[in-house]
Amino acid sequence: MDWTNFSERQGSSCLLLRTMSMILFACVVRLRDGLPLSASTDFYHSQDFLECRPRLKKLASRLAQYPGRGSAGGRDFSIHFSSSGDVGCMAICSCQCPAAMAFCFLETLWWEFTASYDATRVGLASRPYAFLEFDSIIQKMKWHFNCVSSSQMQRSLEKIQEELKLQPPLVLTLEDTDVANGMLNGHMPMHLEPAPNFRMEPVSALGILSLILNIMCAALNLIRGVHLAEHSLQVAHEEIGNILAFLIPFVACVFQCYLYLFYSPARTVKVVLLLLCICLGNTYLHGLRNLWQILFHVGVAFLSSHQILTRQLQEKQSDCGV
Repeated sequence: MDWTNFSERQGSSCLLLRTMSMILFACVVRLRDGLPLSASTDFYHSQDFLECRPRLKKLASRLAQYPGRGSAGGRDFSIHFSSSGDVGCMAICSCQCPAAMAFCFLETLWWEFTASYDATRVGLASRPYAFLEFDSIIQKMKWHFNCVSSSQMQRSLEKIQEELKLQPPLVLTLEDTDVANGMLNGHMPMHLEPAPNFRMEPVSALGILSLILNIMCAALNLIRGVHLAEHSLQVAHEEIGNILAFLIPFVACVFQCYLYLFYSPARTVKVVLLLLCICLGNTYLHGLRNLWQILFHVGVAFLSSHQILTRQLQEKQSDCGV
């Protein structure tokens, strides 16, 4: 939908829906540091809502630590967030707002923002709300999602619901955001509970095998690269390409091991880039490695990539389903 040409509809029915709005506030932040890029200007005077705003700000500063989707639930309001690349979208919604609708709104908001502003402009932003003019788009999207019935968005909601079943969002409570913020500021809270939210699933036997093979490939690349460098100091510059073709896959193999063992945001993008580096490096080494050696290295890279993407977080489940 072209939100810039979206016409505002007014009437008694819409006014009634606005008083019952489920999406109350939305903002777009830069993922790496939580810098607010744009936000809606609606302001509600409910005490619970006013308490929710600073918690959203605290959550935004740590958004890069979390998976792509998550929710922090409170008594009357919930904070939902969705992030990808270097941009995260967040919303404060009433507890009556279905999670699927909230994430559908956030996904649409993310696409609209990234289509309007490229990654370079986002990365160079130095002050809060550098793209405040985007507020008009946020307002129209809020109006659309609050005023249009769920049946009119059935296809989009069904798609999001399927995604949430396959990969449930991270579930927090608003109290969790206060505890984590106290720890970041150097304060020890009075009571702490274990936080298994970011604990990965147990390592599988196939995962251990992929780690061993990956370490072996990394060692082979390092040994061959260093050996070639030692004997090529006085040789023409074309040997530099062969040396890099050994050392770059070595670094990629090490990072693959890291991504398998520890959670990192935007894993899919990183896995694809590392796999590409390994494949291109081994293709370049066709003259120094035979076909079976190349297939072995590439096969190990594909196995490791599959293991990284299939190993998920062990998420703490809340009492109410998403």
